[in-house]
Amino acid sequence: MRITKYEHATLVLEKDGERLVIDPGSFLQTLTAVTDVVAIILTHEHVDHWTPAGLDLVLRDNPGIPIYGPAGVAAAASGYDITVVSPGDEITVGTFTLRFFGGVHAEIHSSIPLIDNVGVLVDGTFYYPGDSYAVPTDVDVAVLAAPVGAPWLKIGDAMDFVLAVAPRAVFGTHDMTLSRPGLEMGRARLEWAVQQDGGTFHALEPGDSIEL
Repeated sequence: MRITKYEHATLVLEKDGERLVIDPGSFLQTLTAVTDVVAIILTHEHVDHWTPAGLDLVLRDNPGIPIYGPAGVAAAASGYDITVVSPGDEITVGTFTLRFFGGVHAEIHSSIPLIDNVGVLVDGTFYYPGDSYAVPTDVDVAVLAAPVGAPWLKIGDAMDFVLAVAPRAVFGTHDMTLSRPGLEMGRARLEWAVQQDGGTFHALEPGDSIEL
């Protein structure tokens, strides 16, 4: 499986000629067309993880494909046919097997209501938590996409998340809120965390890929 990072939280997974698109949000710039998509996954309703423009970009060349997300996404994206998924659900789409974890977005501030969020585990090997630190249970994660910068994120908590998951490889995501020096600082902390269990950090820029 090939995992390609795009701006901020957008990911494209490719296997056996099929693709999954995850979180095509408002920061997306370099993904201008994508074909052979079997599904779109939206982890939650915030615009940096989905917009009508992002969905329409994917649906233009892949009409009729399913879109999966939690109940909050179905309410926010009411103009689209969203299949609601919840923590504990497992589905198969194309050649991909998806399991969902978590359920709640990380707290930004006590004054801001919490919303639905799901982390997604693909083929039992790649995990992306959305905007949360939800740890997948009973899973040997090969590659983790770990948030590195956000209004809700403290880098020490992100490091603890990597330590808890103990993946074999990590790359940073959710990073467009950071300056370049801030991004490099955050990446260095995640690199330290993954190395504690013998893992490797990959500094992926938009358009870069990692093979699983």
